[in-house]
Order: sequence, then structure tokens, then C-alpha cells
Amino acid sequence: MIVDLIDGTYELFRHFYGLRRFTKGADRPFGAVAGVLNGVLQLLENRATHVGVATDHVIESFRNRLWPGYKTGEGIEPALLAQFHSLEEGLAAMGVAVWPMVELEADDALASAASIAAADERVQKVLVWTPDKDLAQCVRGDRVVQVDRRGPQIRAAGDIRAKFGVEPALIPDFLALVGDAADGYPGIAGIGAVGAARLLNRYGPIEAFPADVLGEQAEAAKLFKQLATLKSDARLFEDVEALRWSGPTQAFAAWTERIGQPKLLQRALEVQQKVADRA
Repeated sequence: MIVDLIDGTYELFRHFYGLRRFTKGADRPFGAVAGVLNGVLQLLENRATHVGVATDHVIESFRNRLWPGYKTGEGIEPALLAQFHSLEEGLAAMGVAVWPMVELEADDALASAASIAAADERVQKVLVWTPDKDLAQCVRGDRVVQVDRRGPQIRAAGDIRAKFGVEPALIPDFLALVGDAADGYPGIAGIGAVGAARLLNRYGPIEAFPADVLGEQAEAAKLFKQLATLKSDARLFEDVEALRWSGPTQAFAAWTERIGQPKLLQRALEVQQKVADRA
């Protein structure tokens, strides 16, 4: 089987700003939510059988306690922020496994789900649908891969090495050195992508660096690595079969009416029939 893991937070942002180009700023209250659900249905219609979606139920996580400059919900437009919880409700009502994260982040959920799925011998491949460079650390050979819709690109371990210059396992070290503006930590002054890759390929992880390489910045680098390292031990599910989609729940009809998207129900039922015929 193939397991598809989707970054729901990224997809919500993508659909929100994609729609805005057509609505000329007149944001539809649930437009991005409907877009994400239609995207999941398209994946199920085309091929997928086992799907999980991770979301940031709140933007802040334990990392905000480690680094005061770490990303927060500040600056997210209210029209977008208001759709986060509706997305989670809609996915659950549609019968899709969804993980709303509070203390951890959606990225941690994706890393954890990928780890659980990859440990199952029945799983042939795990596709992690997100362009976020943090998730590159989860790639394992060509069995756990990262999918970037913007290409579209599928990145196996060789592609990660070509893009960043290091193995997937060293991505947290790489990000610790070069920084991540999206997540809000600066990295180590004077070290760019080429220099970071050269150091990591020579010495290995940051902890193995000779003391004089980073000097007084060594502790900061270790802290940034802690921020960049995804948690992969969240017990989101026990059996990968929990991710098998079998159709919308009874609550989905009422939910689609409430958000003014009744066509979503009809499409979900049609996809359910196609999935059943394919089995």
C-alpha cells in the first residue's frame, strides 16, 4: 500500500491565497477549507487509499519556549486563521484521519506518521505532501519521499542530497547552521548553504564538530538544531489501516450545508463509489 500524508496547514494557506487571486480580495468564509477537501478527494479519486492530514490547531508549540523569536500566529490574516478549525472539522466529518496539533506542530505529526507507516512491512511507499524543507529530514531512500506540488517534484534521498548538499538525516544540522527565516531562527553568522554542507560532510553532525569550528556559537547551533529537529514519536495511530478512507461520515451532510458547500457531499459520495469499485 501507499500512504499519503498531507500538510493541512500549508494546503490551507495555498488555497486561501490562490483563491484570493480570483476573488480580488473578497475572501469566502470557507473557500480555502473547501479547496483543501476537494484536493484530498482528488487524491482519493485518482489513486490514494490511506490518507492522513496534519494541522496546526494552534500556531505556537513547545519550540516557542525554547526560542523567543520562533514563529507565532502573529500576522496571519483573520480570514485565514478563522478557517483552521473548520478544516479539521470538515476532514473528520469527511472520514479522513486528521491530527490537530497543539503542543507539537503539524510537521511533527507528519514526521511521526511517516515513521509509523514506514515501520509497517505492508507499506510500499510513504508520500509526504509538503514543500517545507524541515520535512526533508524524514526522507528515507525512495521509500519515504517528499512531494512538492509546486513542481510538481518528488524528492527521494538522492534529490535531497542534490538540493541541500547533505543527507536527509543531516537536514536539522544544516538548518541550524543556515537558519530558517520562516520558523524565526537566524542560524550561525557567516555560514551559508555551501559552507554548512561542507562542514557537515567533513565532520558529521554539529555535536561532532571540533570545538574551534563554531567557537562561542556552538551552543546556539545546538539550540537551533533542537528547533529544526522534528519529533517522530507522537503516537498518532496504532495501525496504518486506521488511515484507510472508506467514505464520509453521517455528519458530513450537515457540515457541508452549514458551510454552504453541499456539492462537497455529492463529490465525496461519488469518490467513495469509485474507491469501492477500484477495490
